[in-house]
Amino acid sequence: MGIATDIILLIIVAFFFGVLLQRLGQPLILGYIAAGVVLGPHTGGITVSNIHEIELLAEIGIALLLFALGLEFSLKDLQPVRKIALIGTPLQILLTIGLGFLVGTLSGWEWKASLWLGALISLSSSMVVLKTLMNQGWLGTLSSKVMIGMLLVQDLAVIPMMIILPQLNQPKVGLTVLGLAAVKAALFIAGIVLLGNRLLPLLMAHIARLGSRELFLLAITAIGLGVGYFTHLAGLSFAFGAFVAGIVLSESDFGHQALSDIIPLRDLFGLLFFTSVGMLLDPAFFFDNLGRILVLVVVVGVGKGAVFAILARVFDYRNVIPLAVGLGLFQIGEFSFVLAKVGVETGSISAELYSTVLTAAIVTMILTPLVSGRTERLYALKKRWMPREELELTNIPEAGLKGHAVIAGGGRVGFQVAQVLKRLNISFAVIELDHRRFEQARDAGMAAVYGDAGQEVVLKAAGIRDASLLIMTVPELATARSVITQARKINGNLEIVARTPGPDYFELLKELGACEVVHPEYEASLQLARQSLLRMGISPTEVHRYTDPVRQELYAHLYDSEKEVRLLSELRCAEQEFDLQWFRLPPESPIANRSLSESGIRKKTGASIVGVVRDGSLLRNPDADFILLPNDLVAIIGGETNRKEFCFMATGSGCEDLPWTTESP
Repeated sequence: MGIATDIILLIIVAFFFGVLLQRLGQPLILGYIAAGVVLGPHTGGITVSNIHEIELLAEIGIALLLFALGLEFSLKDLQPVRKIALIGTPLQILLTIGLGFLVGTLSGWEWKASLWLGALISLSSSMVVLKTLMNQGWLGTLSSKVMIGMLLVQDLAVIPMMIILPQLNQPKVGLTVLGLAAVKAALFIAGIVLLGNRLLPLLMAHIARLGSRELFLLAITAIGLGVGYFTHLAGLSFAFGAFVAGIVLSESDFGHQALSDIIPLRDLFGLLFFTSVGMLLDPAFFFDNLGRILVLVVVVGVGKGAVFAILARVFDYRNVIPLAVGLGLFQIGEFSFVLAKVGVETGSISAELYSTVLTAAIVTMILTPLVSGRTERLYALKKRWMPREELELTNIPEAGLKGHAVIAGGGRVGFQVAQVLKRLNISFAVIELDHRRFEQARDAGMAAVYGDAGQEVVLKAAGIRDASLLIMTVPELATARSVITQARKINGNLEIVARTPGPDYFELLKELGACEVVHPEYEASLQLARQSLLRMGISPTEVHRYTDPVRQELYAHLYDSEKEVRLLSELRCAEQEFDLQWFRLPPESPIANRSLSESGIRKKTGASIVGVVRDGSLLRNPDADFILLPNDLVAIIGGETNRKEFCFMATGSGCEDLPWTTESP
């Protein structure tokens, strides 16, 4: 069967290694690389016979990865990290090339080989980093945006490297030759973008009108790989052409659908890429040159990682971000393989240098998920051993806050929550890691702390020790786990309301200490259902009667008993049917230990008691002989004047500053 047999073997072996690595808590890509090593030509046993064809298919995997990355890419996403991406990345490449040149020179290589070594180690792996970020749940964080922004610029830098470095073989290479090559690349890319912006939206609109899902998938695959092929014919990178096609298509109305359809195909061909990387690893060459390879891995890992971390700090990224960027981008990337092949084909580098860099790249790829996964632990040690950085605070009173809410995350959700609390005159502090959002909170007059909410010093700066509530608005599970764990250590009595990225994490968040968990998409679906039913003429009471069981099914496992779920449901139902206000009777209340008829509440205040919560049970419509007890939670119906009269009667004093809503169940 030839190539078909090879692909079947790779998928089966990769599946078993993937399951094994998943059970061990390691990323799947390590399993894919291990499968390639086992089936490669250097280990004996069952061997893939068509390695070259697999490598060609792996190039499609790289192209599809960058095509999907282009579909996800938006210039708006680069706005928060544009300076470090557009200025910091070229600096990083130049500094790393200098590091490689120094290593090559000290190793006795000629200057051209040393320069090629520097160029090869300057690139990081988009494939490995993206997969690692996905597996660790860090996508969407500011540190991940910094990494992706720098990776994108690195991928762009491959083009001039592929053009310029082979020209060094010519004895009299001049600026004219290099300039013409650069102009050629720029004109070709500009032509693709201009043509694509006009042609692709029309083509995709026509395909979408045909209503065929299969034809739509075929069309987007043809666009991604087709544009890549044309860039290859023009002497540029096949994968980069696919990336440009993805960017162009992402600006159309079909970008999101194209991304969701291409992901399974991307992952399948991505598997072939990682297995092909594993097949390139020659254990005999590795052990014969173990010392040299390990030295190169250590020098590249430490030196390149330090360059990334220092640049992140220079561009004013603080807290965990420099460490995360350094530990995430230290590896040698897959485009180094492409660049190295160009070097071998043009006679620019020797086969020995090619094998050395290739082996070191594979080792650094394997180490990436393991090293990157230690970010939180190493940052905690850094905070413990090194002097504390001065935190940036705004609008926090000198006396501090007490009994307030702490909002972890000042994005769109957190900012809206803060606006509601501000209108109710409830004190709060926002913790935000994105400096732009921190400035937005500052300009709105909100108390805010700039920093990582998962760090003890940041939580303490927000007054978590004296806070009554933590509102966790960040959806990433890794971040939520870190924040909630640290907050619980500082304040064991803290109430926590958390946002969950999906229903699978309800139990985990409850185990971490969340009292209430909110699933935004689920809440949106229930609200859509309510509004739709109301538009169809169904009464609000009936709407709630039909939608509430759905809510109970979702949230039932968050509570210790069905009784709690039923009570919560009844309270919400009562609040929707009537304009209720809740009031907890003080221990020394004049109307406590007296019946409703004896107190004459309705006659004297005009307010009606329609419910009482006592010992976790809701007592509806109490009769005239019902006796109120201290600490009863009483539901009141009446106008503003009636409620104030009841408050005065229940407390024996004025109630102008009494926060009615804080006692609502």
